Parts: sequence; C-alpha cells; structure tokens
Amino acid sequence: QMQLVESGGGLVQAGGSLRLSCVASGRAFIDYTMGWFRQAPGKEREFVAAITWRGDSTDYADSVKGRFTISRDNAKNSVYLQMNSLKPEDTAVYYCAAVDQDGSGAYFHLGSWGRGTQVTVSS
Repeated sequence: QMQLVESGGGLVQAGGSLRLSCVASGRAFIDYTMGWFRQAPGKEREFVAAITWRGDSTDYADSVKGRFTISRDNAKNSVYLQMNSLKPEDTAVYYCAAVDQDGSGAYFHLGSWGRGTQVTVSS
C-alpha cells in the first residue's frame, strides 16, 4: 500500500500560479504511473493529469491543457503539479494517486487516497 501526502495548496487570485507536491511512501513509487485528480464542492472527483513511471509521457484533462504541467522525481518519490493561469473553476481539493487506465482510456486510481490539498482561486 502506498501512502500519499499532498501539499502546496492555498488561496490565489485568478491568473496566478501554484505548485502542488505529493510525496509517496510504502510501495515502490517507481512502479506506477502517477496522476492528479480534483474534487470541487458538490461535484465528483475528476482526472486532471498523469505521468508515466519514466516521466516520458504525460496526459491532461482538456480543461487544464496548456496551463498545468505534471512532473515527477523518482529519487524523491515525488510527483508535482505546476498550475499556471489559474481560474476560479480550478477551485477544488487536489489529490494524487497511482493510476491505471480502463479499456476506454479513462484513468482510475489504485489504492487509497491521501488527504488532498485545497486550492482556492478567487476572481
């Protein structure tokens, strides 16, 4: 079982930037594609971004393409999410997770969730 701790959230004005971090412990971090999800109040948790174990391939939700960048440092068991040009609709709790894809290509998480980190974007 991999334990995940997210950090880096906060309150930022629209157009601003934040960098989220996620540190993993437990099972071998390098074995997994890692991803970020988010959950806004009253909405279901949704996929944001993913990165393969080697870091050579990334994938993004259409809503964040061109604004968010996912990266990882396997030596530090860490995955990051650089968020630029933030919008009020990006307000949510952000979670990292090990991920896989189903037959349709949709991402789903593996194992347990961390506590997440709150991102609030004011207009």
